[in-house]
Amino acid sequence: MDDHGDDFGPWETHGSEHAVQRTDAEWALIAGYIRHAAHKITGGSLPLCLPGEPDECGRTAQQHVLAWAAHLKAAAHHQIEQAAPTQARAAHVAGPLYQRYLTDVRSGTPAAP
Repeated sequence: MDDHGDDFGPWETHGSEHAVQRTDAEWALIAGYIRHAAHKITGGSLPLCLPGEPDECGRTAQQHVLAWAAHLKAAAHHQIEQAAPTQARAAHVAGPLYQRYLTDVRSGTPAAP
């Protein structure tokens, strides 16, 4: 992963009360799961395992969760654009339908399509 979102600014550890508290090992496991999902959705164009990740680049596993999740969200959005028969349908799926699913996920009751 080359783009870790560093253009936002330096990684800050204060204010971390907003983030769920996990161990580095837990964050690394989640980063791997998200990377594998991104690998699958992009047709296998990403490496399944990166040597030394996350330590090699000097960023934390938690930072990799954020970066890979952003990549996965972009890949999923691209799939919506490719699958939708019209731009209006793509906008609906990427907008209101996505927001409903996000609400379900946040409430702990994700519903399958």
